[in-house]
Amino acid sequence: MGAHPYYYFVEHQPDIEAALQDLRQREFEAGRYNPALPFPDFPIRPDSPAPGAMHESIYQAIEDAAEDGTRSILDIESVSDWPDYGVASPLQKRNLERYFGTTRPAREMISRKLDFLESIERGHCVCITVL
Repeated sequence: MGAHPYYYFVEHQPDIEAALQDLRQREFEAGRYNPALPFPDFPIRPDSPAPGAMHESIYQAIEDAAEDGTRSILDIESVSDWPDYGVASPLQKRNLERYFGTTRPAREMISRKLDFLESIERGHCVCITVL
């Protein structure tokens, strides 16, 4: 994710694509993206700043952020089985085991071991199903 890693926890949905799009819409409407909020604090909490959307659409926010990116989930457009720029893909089981010692890490475990984010390429995103 480059110089400004970000992460979110959302309620489980069987459809990961739907979960991503719901999260993108929620964060857009809250205004938690660059340039509306240049450096959102993570993790997002109920009391996190939410200045409201300052653009007509997610697309316009992405365009306005230009090469800096939105520094948020808005930069991730879809879900894929394979890592690529602008998509979320499942963290491979071997990497889950390597980073967390299990293929089914708990939320607290992930929150304590965020150093794994350093291995994610800029513009890439991983998703993990949490217990």
